[in-house]
Amino acid sequence: NYDSNAVVDNGSCQYLDCTGECGGAAQTCSWVFIANEGNYGQSNGTISMIDEQGNIFTTDYIGETVQSIEVYNDKLIVLVNGDSKMKIFDITPSGLSMPGIEIDLMGSSPREMAIVDDKLYFTNWNTQDIKVFDLYTYAIESSISVNGLPEDIEYDGEYLWVTIPHSDFYFSTGSTLCKIDPDSNSLVEVIDVGNGPQQVAFNGDEVYVSRTFYDSSWNTFHGASRIANNGEITVNNYGSGAPCGGVIINHNSNMMRSSGGGLAIMDDELNLLPVSIGNFQQWQVYHIEKIDGYFWFALTDFSSFNEIHVLDANGQEVSIFQVGINPGDFAFWQIND
Repeated sequence: NYDSNAVVDNGSCQYLDCTGECGGAAQTCSWVFIANEGNYGQSNGTISMIDEQGNIFTTDYIGETVQSIEVYNDKLIVLVNGDSKMKIFDITPSGLSMPGIEIDLMGSSPREMAIVDDKLYFTNWNTQDIKVFDLYTYAIESSISVNGLPEDIEYDGEYLWVTIPHSDFYFSTGSTLCKIDPDSNSLVEVIDVGNGPQQVAFNGDEVYVSRTFYDSSWNTFHGASRIANNGEITVNNYGSGAPCGGVIINHNSNMMRSSGGGLAIMDDELNLLPVSIGNFQQWQVYHIEKIDGYFWFALTDFSSFNEIHVLDANGQEVSIFQVGINPGDFAFWQIND
């Protein structure tokens, strides 16, 4: 396999395989998966997948509200909120192997998930718990009850941290963060971090929480909180005009929160500095993740405008992709040689 564009036979290669050796054709070595929720109340949720060459593919409809996705080895795990089910697909260089495995979650209303060793922990609104799913036996082996509707769940290497943005089924404002020991599958601490905790991120031993909450007229407010390594809690409320949800990201030990159509660094008092990455309409920013050094923005108008914009660390746009309806969560897979 020589480089057909070479003017002399210099031994150069046109196609490298995933190990860097010369191959016979272009090979897909990685995928970025996007959970497209679909329209509310409809079963038109899908998954889009983008390879390293920028080719994009989207599945057929797989359910109502494709909520979250996670990669485990060579499998993609999908939580479908509206249908209360889990789907598991094999991942190959060709994409997802259909139709996959489907597991009925019995109306639990699954939300977000985290993997610890060979266990999948996922939050559920209707059952108000975190279920523990064995990734070998494909069985739910335990559940951890909480007070309220659990949302984000993240693992810091020792404990799982779970946000409770709503305290009941009436969507009353919650204010707690649950600390869970995965060794015993037990709730070890409930911490008040301020109204509307949404997402969790870590910086060393410190825990950061983005917050979004509402008043009685559904006006939106946002803020952030931090739990220091000595247990001290800092709460900062920014005011009205909040984004939906609220992304929080550790970028080179700078903690960034979604705000103003992009990402803004927070100072030591959690004040937001000017936006440094992204310049979009804030109401269209549905989710942001950092993948392999790039920032992936999921933008939607909840109808016909559904795009992924990829920005580098300087905030320069490098790619735009058209995806399914209401893109949200991301997951990254790379071939394991």
